[in-house]
Amino acid sequence: MTKETIIIKKRLGRVLTDNALTRYITFSALYIAQGIPEGITFFAIPAWLAMNGKTAMEIAAYVGVIGIPWSFKIIIAPLMDRFTFLAMGRKRPWVILGQLGLIISFLCIGLVEDPLNNLSGLMAVGFFISFFGAFQDVATDGMAVDVIPENEQARANGLMWGTKIIGTSAALMAGTWLINNFGLATAISSLSIVVATIMFFPIYFRERPGEKTMPWTAGKVSPDSQQTQLKSWKNIFKSLYKVVRLKSSLVFALGVFVVSLMFGLIDTLLPIFSIQELGWTNSYFSNVFSITTVIGGFLGMFIGGYLVDYFGKIRMLSVYLFCITLLIAVFASFSNLWSNNLIIYTFILSYYTLYTFLCIAVFASAMHLCWKTVAATQFTLYMALSNMGRAAGAAMLGVLKTNFSWEIVFLIIAIMPVIMVILIQLINFKKHRVTIDSFVILKHTIVAPHAIKD
Repeated sequence: MTKETIIIKKRLGRVLTDNALTRYITFSALYIAQGIPEGITFFAIPAWLAMNGKTAMEIAAYVGVIGIPWSFKIIIAPLMDRFTFLAMGRKRPWVILGQLGLIISFLCIGLVEDPLNNLSGLMAVGFFISFFGAFQDVATDGMAVDVIPENEQARANGLMWGTKIIGTSAALMAGTWLINNFGLATAISSLSIVVATIMFFPIYFRERPGEKTMPWTAGKVSPDSQQTQLKSWKNIFKSLYKVVRLKSSLVFALGVFVVSLMFGLIDTLLPIFSIQELGWTNSYFSNVFSITTVIGGFLGMFIGGYLVDYFGKIRMLSVYLFCITLLIAVFASFSNLWSNNLIIYTFILSYYTLYTFLCIAVFASAMHLCWKTVAATQFTLYMALSNMGRAAGAAMLGVLKTNFSWEIVFLIIAIMPVIMVILIQLINFKKHRVTIDSFVILKHTIVAPHAIKD
């Protein structure tokens, strides 16, 4: 075997903990798999409903319902921290199960009869797509926190979030075209093939050396997994409480919830605003949204993570939040220019570029605050609060639009990032990490007796 061949094998290894390229490719693929169903359920279908005359209240209710399962992540995560088939890795078995459920539930949306006049059926199936999307997301994030080194977290989150945005945008564009030309069932079936293909990644790659690829293949439990895995509910929740009660954890959690209200409001607002206020078609909206968000996604992939690494998490979070506040407030103040499509394109492009950069910084910050012993549960707690905020924001839109003009709605939204800017100034990452490192003594006293017994 030549030296060049050995180098290539090392670069394209099958073990996530040993290979940065393998980590980047695998997690990017899994985030694309999350983005495709979201592009259909959270953007293409609301735009299609708006195009067919559904009210803001009806569309907001649909988006609010399908957003609820993302709040269930905090229930799923402790199960994943407590139970697993360790011979296949701490989180990989759960990733495979979640991906399988996502494929099946995504296919089921095409079975809803007369979806335009059956919003209850559409909500029910969308609920289950979101449930398995959240399930896969919890497992993927837990595995990411486990296997991605601290110095790669911002860069990896840039790739992960950027590819998710691209998957969402591509699904929106392709899905809208398919819905308009062939119907909802065909659109879903076609995109399900892509989601199913991504199943290859969690099946093929392993978390750590020597583990089983599948239950019936050769392999054994990794010593690292054995030592990290907690085996009692008491220890999981006791450990979680120790880290979550720290000031930085509490402040960050509150800030994430508040800014996610903005995410939910804007995501639900845009298809309704552009179609019913500006007179766009759903195809036109999907094309503009997809192109602008893909640009934002690419910028996030290649720049977002590096900016966080170079300038620091708090500084970049503050810059992004300030810019988003300014952008939304200025847009609201110049409603007389909304008839100019260039203004709308610039707003959507600027917002989703900043949104992508902000999400990368938020994810990297959340990972940095996590204690690996309960990483899936702690990280998911932050993400569950984020998704609760998104669902609440989506539901709020119907009430806000019923009582206020679009200008006032935008100004109310602009307040939310201001609150998070104030909150994050109270976070001290270095002090938080020092405190978590001191927990390692407790971790060993918890884990060691089990390791000896096994």
